[in-house]
Amino acid sequence: MLIASMKEVEYGYSDTPCIQDANVNIQSGEFVAVTGPNGASKSTLLKLMLGLFKPWKGRVFLSPTNKEGQPLRVGYVSQQIAAFNSGFPSTILEFVMSGRATRGSWFRKMKQEDLDQTEKALRQMGMWGLRDRKIGECSGGQKQRICIARALAQEPDLLVLDEPTTGMDQESRLGFYELMNQQVKEQGRTVIMVTHGLSEVAPYLDRIIELERKEEGGWRCCTTTSCSGHFVPVG
Repeated sequence: MLIASMKEVEYGYSDTPCIQDANVNIQSGEFVAVTGPNGASKSTLLKLMLGLFKPWKGRVFLSPTNKEGQPLRVGYVSQQIAAFNSGFPSTILEFVMSGRATRGSWFRKMKQEDLDQTEKALRQMGMWGLRDRKIGECSGGQKQRICIARALAQEPDLLVLDEPTTGMDQESRLGFYELMNQQVKEQGRTVIMVTHGLSEVAPYLDRIIELERKEEGGWRCCTTTSCSGHFVPVG
């Protein structure tokens, strides 16, 4: 099932486009990496794909439903989302559990399933032991893990992560890639992740989207590369 696509998409922040000729097709149940040099508009590509930005030209498609015909649930963690100030009043547990509200009314009473999924997500990210700590007291890396846990607690059909392993050591990164692989293979989720660590995550990937510079400037998407069963280093 096609879950997201872009066709001949062009977009920029001024009169000059930063993305040109973007052509992407992502199927449900794929683990996809987005890569490219610093400044290659990788975050912009994600925001276009999610409908947060409107392209100047071309067409963007995001499926309104999942494979079961239910409304598509999207978990998105941006690079800046972990920048809570020191006065943020919520505890880690409260913040991650708030992700469950996206599955119904914001004012509904939380059920045992909500508590169970919140605990599961926090344990997956190694943050259960700190659940009663105020978010403002956490380090930047801990805040990043909390935000990812909140997205996981939503039980998303599509999980979109912008450089989620920034600040992690190698052991933590490899454990995170294994967790994302489980989300894809065992839970049937689609994961799209901006990363610079292709060599580490390569064994798990179904597809690579590389942003490369055009001769006259700007960035374009290269043809996505299937890498199931093999991997050829990119650039």
